[in-house]
Amino acid sequence: MNNEQYNSRRDFVKKTGAAVLASSIVLPNISTGKEKIQVGNSDTLKVGLIGCGGRGTGAALQATKADPNVHLTAMADLFGDQIIASLNNLKQENPTKIQVSPDNQFVGFDAFQKLLATDVDVVILATPPSFRPGHLEAAVDAGKHIFSEKPVAVDAPGIRKVLEVAKKAKSKGLALMSGFCWRFETRKRDTFKRVLDGKIGDVTSVYNTYNTGGLWYKEPKANWSPKETMYRNWIYYNWLSGDHIVEQAVHSIDMMSWALGDIHPVQVTATGGRQSRVQEQYGNVYDHFSIIYEYPNGVNGYHISRQQQGCSRDYGIDIMGTKGRCEVDVSSLHRITRKGKVWNWEGEKNNMYQTEHDELFASIRAGEPFFDGQQMAYSTMLAVWGRMAAYTGQTIKFDEALNSNEILSPDISKVNWDLDWPLKEVAKPGITKFV
Repeated sequence: MNNEQYNSRRDFVKKTGAAVLASSIVLPNISTGKEKIQVGNSDTLKVGLIGCGGRGTGAALQATKADPNVHLTAMADLFGDQIIASLNNLKQENPTKIQVSPDNQFVGFDAFQKLLATDVDVVILATPPSFRPGHLEAAVDAGKHIFSEKPVAVDAPGIRKVLEVAKKAKSKGLALMSGFCWRFETRKRDTFKRVLDGKIGDVTSVYNTYNTGGLWYKEPKANWSPKETMYRNWIYYNWLSGDHIVEQAVHSIDMMSWALGDIHPVQVTATGGRQSRVQEQYGNVYDHFSIIYEYPNGVNGYHISRQQQGCSRDYGIDIMGTKGRCEVDVSSLHRITRKGKVWNWEGEKNNMYQTEHDELFASIRAGEPFFDGQQMAYSTMLAVWGRMAAYTGQTIKFDEALNSNEILSPDISKVNWDLDWPLKEVAKPGITKFV
């Protein structure tokens, strides 16, 4: 089945104050070709998935498990085979909650618009991050509650747009949750609360890492055009991904910000480059970054990340304070040392991805929609800012970074198969200019 062949309720939960409202429109029956299936009832929350890769599929599964009366009813992706694979996986995992008719499976660059025109109540945004600002804006304009994967933009103009859209979502009473998943893990919530409560005194420095190996690459098939190959390997093009510091390592940077109470740094200095992943198939992204975030009162945040095969791995955060130290390895260690006494987190580890959706849907049901619009934008901005400093070799202040006019990604209304978006050359510190 090719993409061309593939392309051939009630208005529920609109938040006003503390009430959950439902309209009186009769629920439709969805035809499967052989029978008609009633999808939900007057309390059903319908979910639409925009971006059907691995993370989007996982988020959709968690959404359908977050509430007894949630169904996935619509899916959208640039590629039809992505929808097929995602749908098959979801039906294996949670078959009774997956009610996506053929008419609600949308393919192409305008697929998100078609999905938003359906009667879904909640949308999951999980496409490459360059599309996120435009998808967020369209979802808010359509009055949908939103789960948005991180990061939420790839450049400063995108960040500014997200901040504006977040204000609109807040004013409309819409839930807006981002995929900064570590903030929903019990171990880190308990540990960072102790740091913010002063258990190690005043924080003096934060060192964080995201050192991993190389990532996937999808070998082009005979029927793929160069553009299709690029879109399917989007992580290697900074106009689509923001580079790996924005797309991946932003998790560690977000934890640094969390530990410091989400205050803004004053200025950022960085370096980075491309040493082991230099072939043309890897687009124009770096494979390593090293950044210093200078905060008020002489506090420094240090970030190191790399995607280099055959190198040692490290993913965690080390927080120094005037009275102690906090060490977090994301997979195991959660320890605070103060005056010779050691506290280690003990308890049962939760599924942070599931907790995200549990809390999101509970907030919708309660009429108190979850909202972290500003936080998700500024955490993303920290990674974008670090990339700017590394690409240019310049020390960049907060206002300069936020007001940057560098546009990596075009407006989504301009993106189609005919678009020849110029691919920037690999950045050269000291030569590449800050805009």
